[in-house]
Amino acid sequence: MSMTDPIADFLTRIRNAIHASHEIVVMPGSRQKAELARILAEQGYIDAFTVAPAADGPGDTLEIRLKYDEARRSAISGLRRISRPGRRSYVDAKHIPRVNGGTGTAIVSTSRGVMTGHEARAAGVGGELVAEVW
Repeated sequence: MSMTDPIADFLTRIRNAIHASHEIVVMPGSRQKAELARILAEQGYIDAFTVAPAADGPGDTLEIRLKYDEARRSAISGLRRISRPGRRSYVDAKHIPRVNGGTGTAIVSTSRGVMTGHEARAAGVGGELVAEVW
C-alpha cells in the first residue's frame, strides 16, 4: 500500500482514535510526524509521544498517548489538513491564520523547522501551512 499523504493519515489516525476513546495511537513514524507530535505535546493537545524502531521491519513506530479530561473529552476537538499534496498551501509570516480565534494552533513547516503559527509569526518566517488543531 503506497501512501500519498502520510500527514493526512497521521491526523486521521488521531481523529479516529479520539472517536473510539483510545488512550494510545500507534502508527508508522517519520521525522515530520514526530515534529507534529512534538508540537501537539508542547501545546497540550496530547499527553506524550514516543518514537521507537519498528519491531516488524524498517522505519520507526510513532506512539501517541492521547489526552482526555475527567469527562473523557479529548483535548483535541478538531484537526484539519491544510496543505495537501495536490494543493500545497504556503503563507508568509503576516498571513499565518489564527485558528479558532486564537484558541487553536496552526502548524507551519518553515525553513527553520516545524513550528506553531504563533512561533512562526514571532520569528517572522512563513512556510507551508501543514495543519490546524483546535
